[in-house]
Amino acid sequence: MPKVFIDGEAGTTGLQIRERLEGRRDLELVSIDPAKRKDADERKRLLNSVDAVILCLPDDAAKEAVALIENAAVKVIDASTAHRVAPGWIYGFPEMANDQRAKIAAAKRVSNPGCYPTGFIALVKPLLDAGLVPRGWQFFCNAVSGYSGGGKAMIAEFEDENSPSYTRAPYRIYAMAQTHKHVPEMQMQAGLARAPIFAPSVGRYYKGMIVEVPLALQAVPNPPTLAQVHAALAGAYAGERFVEVATLEEANALKTLDPEGLNGTNRLRLFVFGHDGEARLVALLDNLGKGASGAAVQNLNIMLGLDEAAGL
Repeated sequence: MPKVFIDGEAGTTGLQIRERLEGRRDLELVSIDPAKRKDADERKRLLNSVDAVILCLPDDAAKEAVALIENAAVKVIDASTAHRVAPGWIYGFPEMANDQRAKIAAAKRVSNPGCYPTGFIALVKPLLDAGLVPRGWQFFCNAVSGYSGGGKAMIAEFEDENSPSYTRAPYRIYAMAQTHKHVPEMQMQAGLARAPIFAPSVGRYYKGMIVEVPLALQAVPNPPTLAQVHAALAGAYAGERFVEVATLEEANALKTLDPEGLNGTNRLRLFVFGHDGEARLVALLDNLGKGASGAAVQNLNIMLGLDEAAGL
């Protein structure tokens, strides 16, 4: 039975992963003794004594943890941003390409995708792969997430009235300088020739997110129809368990979309709205599910040769 250690299990993502792994009979979850949580030697011992490690740490701490792993047999999933564009790391989005699962299964180092990039890449990559949109196209991405996406600090901003950063704002934008750390990941993993213009925001709700990509079809060389765009997405994810594409009829019947609609799941639902000439591509997911902890568990299952849907 493989042993798994979550380094940083007390954080937002770590707690969610632990909940999904607790009680599993196909693996053994290993935890550090609370009294030894700051014991560097004990932490290093655990990092090197298990079959798989899931890192739920800030970027610098994740890099330090990887450096402590000397046992070549240990498999690592990093939930931070630290290795998402790093050489030697496999991107942990199994559905993004036909051979991605095989790469994850064979990997010793897997970088868990970011929540925003998961939605963006899922919407954009199939269009590029199908040749419907050129890789040099200037993409735009608008998105809103629940405040849990910012970790404990942002949770305190919205929940802790005693926090000096507490806010009553119902909604706010951020990263206006176009330097969000997800942008390099979005560009590289989608296969874009230029970085997308990314406009993230956060709402006063705990989790759940909507990622949007508006697309002026009439401006694209050899303009594709809305049906062609939908067909590219539907074909890319046909038969997938966790990624699905709503029919054009279903999308056309919708009057609104709730960002909390897939909370508590590892599902990602894609929509194609609009008409020939203008499209509004939308991804719906739980930022702590398919956007974080759910994806990590899915990758863990693949890497350990277990049922991909176990715990999900």
